[in-house]
Amino acid sequence: MHYLIISFSHKNSTMDVREKLSYKDDKSKIGCLTKLNSGDSINESILISTCNRMEVFCSCSDVSSATKHIFEMLSARSGISIDELEGRADIYDDSSAIHHIFTVASSLDSMVVGETQIAGQLKDAFRFSYDNKFCGQKLARSMHHAFKCAAKVRNATDISSKPVSIASVAVAKLKSVLDSVEGKKALVIGVGEMSEITAKHLISNGADVYIMNRTKDKAFALAEECGTNVLDMDQLPHVINEFEILFTATSAPEAIITDDIIKPCDFDRYWFDMALPRDISYHKGERISLYVIDDLKTIVDENKSIREDAARKAHGIIGRSTVEFFEWLDTLDIEPMIKEIYEKAFQAAKTESDRVLNNGFIPKEYEAQVRKMGEQVMKRFLHDMTSKMRDVSEDSKSDMVTSALQFLIKKDNNEMPDKYKCEHSLNIIQGS
Repeated sequence: MHYLIISFSHKNSTMDVREKLSYKDDKSKIGCLTKLNSGDSINESILISTCNRMEVFCSCSDVSSATKHIFEMLSARSGISIDELEGRADIYDDSSAIHHIFTVASSLDSMVVGETQIAGQLKDAFRFSYDNKFCGQKLARSMHHAFKCAAKVRNATDISSKPVSIASVAVAKLKSVLDSVEGKKALVIGVGEMSEITAKHLISNGADVYIMNRTKDKAFALAEECGTNVLDMDQLPHVINEFEILFTATSAPEAIITDDIIKPCDFDRYWFDMALPRDISYHKGERISLYVIDDLKTIVDENKSIREDAARKAHGIIGRSTVEFFEWLDTLDIEPMIKEIYEKAFQAAKTESDRVLNNGFIPKEYEAQVRKMGEQVMKRFLHDMTSKMRDVSEDSKSDMVTSALQFLIKKDNNEMPDKYKCEHSLNIIQGS
């Protein structure tokens, strides 16, 4: 079994490429995961699709075959040639794949180092794949440890002490081009985490904020939390030209603001499109300064330099966590445990045979038969038990079984070592 990640991110791909590779709605994600797992060598997969990255994380029997299958599938969907995809993608397998997913979970691979959104996005991606039976034990183990690693990074460094996100960077960019946002009309389209952060930033800086969303109940819920106003989504063509400030971050499959609804105004406008695929398709010169995710790189680079020391420490934690993960995987091999159980059983049979022979309970001439009988009793007793152990080794809860066995057969140890502790990954992730 191998781990494999094919990664397209802000580091290696333009917005145009990431847009073509993105999967926004559940239907398209299920289609993608179904096709991924249809490959002969892929047995589990997770799709991570955000504004800054599209990554395929899978468990496979053959890395080369799985890589070929993934590129063919992505090329067919996006219309991008396989040669270009191969030239752009970062490919990680086995230890490098685990190191990468730990780095992503710890927010060190994000455009904004230390941002707080990626952990939630990863959890959502894993939960979606797990609930729809596209991944199981193999990837669950790695994701469980990725979130444990991220928690270590948060606790041991100050990399997330001042939570930062693309939304807060966008607001910082706005404040750098405007002396003040106080009293200016701002429209926030969408009700996700990015929209919520944006709305709160704008309100705290005195802007007159309105919320718009296709699901009106969600718009009202966010507006009530922020203490602001709601506009119907169908009013968008009529009100779009009233706002000096616009932030949009929806999951719409195509642009919701296009040239045909944009009209000339006698004031400057500052629009931020934080969606992928992009929400705004704009080609006119109507005194609009339009910013997309990749335009925020200057502020992002400053953020990286500020957090450089914390990032170095975090990378050390990630490296150690990667080694510990593979050491822990080795402990889950069921066959050495079964062998040790038989050895302990045969030793017990020998000890008891020696006792009865030495005490004369059974004549010496029957020694061979006594010893054979002792071993046969143990084999018969252990047969069904060890067969079930082998059967459960592929079950999603087998880690708990093997951890318990490690505890039971461990010598001179009254407490289970941390590296043998493994609760069912999905429960851990849902509770975190």
